[in-house]
Amino acid sequence: MTSPADEDALVLREDRDQIAWLTLNRPNKLNALSEAMIAALGVALDAIADDVSVRVVVISGAGKAFSAGHDLKEMMSKPEQGPCEVLFNACAEMMLKIHRLPQPVIAHVDGIATAAGCQLVAQCDLAIASDRSRFATSGINLGLFCATPSVPLSRAIGRKAAAEMLYTGKFITAEEAARLGLLNRAVGAEILDAEVENLALEIASKSPSAIEFGKRLFLSQIDRPLDEAYAIAAETMAANMQHPDARDGVRAFIDKQPAPQWKDREA
Repeated sequence: MTSPADEDALVLREDRDQIAWLTLNRPNKLNALSEAMIAALGVALDAIADDVSVRVVVISGAGKAFSAGHDLKEMMSKPEQGPCEVLFNACAEMMLKIHRLPQPVIAHVDGIATAAGCQLVAQCDLAIASDRSRFATSGINLGLFCATPSVPLSRAIGRKAAAEMLYTGKFITAEEAARLGLLNRAVGAEILDAEVENLALEIASKSPSAIEFGKRLFLSQIDRPLDEAYAIAAETMAANMQHPDARDGVRAFIDKQPAPQWKDREA
């Protein structure tokens, strides 16, 4: 298991006071969720699931972003449907690990959380962000609908609000995210760490078995099976990546060029 001293690790872990603090550690890439990052986070979650000393998990991002979503350059290196399905299904399975984890997971957000980064926030059981954070499912601006992010987002904030985020790709503030229910609350950056720690400690003080039973019940009675939704969403996103609009849009973004003219929908 990694530690904060291991600067090369993609996911850092520090345990204190029965809380596992996980940090996405690609600050120079805005903590983009590469295949390796997804795998590393999955390994960390598996280890925590079996660790009875951990009662609460906190996920944060190193540097100035929580996560900017999938690594677009990596995606464009293997844009065919097969590799895309492997990537999006791996990400969906990692998100499902959070859903299945016996411990509650808190997102600690300080900076942008876009696309799959916003998905990660929505998938966590609770979330607190600094008031300078911003959120978006911005794939639509590249011609790539955020299909997999739509799964937890629509469950977190409801259909109408999720639809507006997904169809427009616009950023929302932390205050708006809290109003919609994506966050528990937005706070000043100077007190973010304390707010998250206080919430984690309060939950950690409760009966671990009651929390485990409660989380399982709480999520199962709200959602239809996430496996089905994620399977459909991953297939949709991989198929979407085959459309020229998506490839042209992603390529333009990487090359820092204006967005291309989108093609008309086929009849």
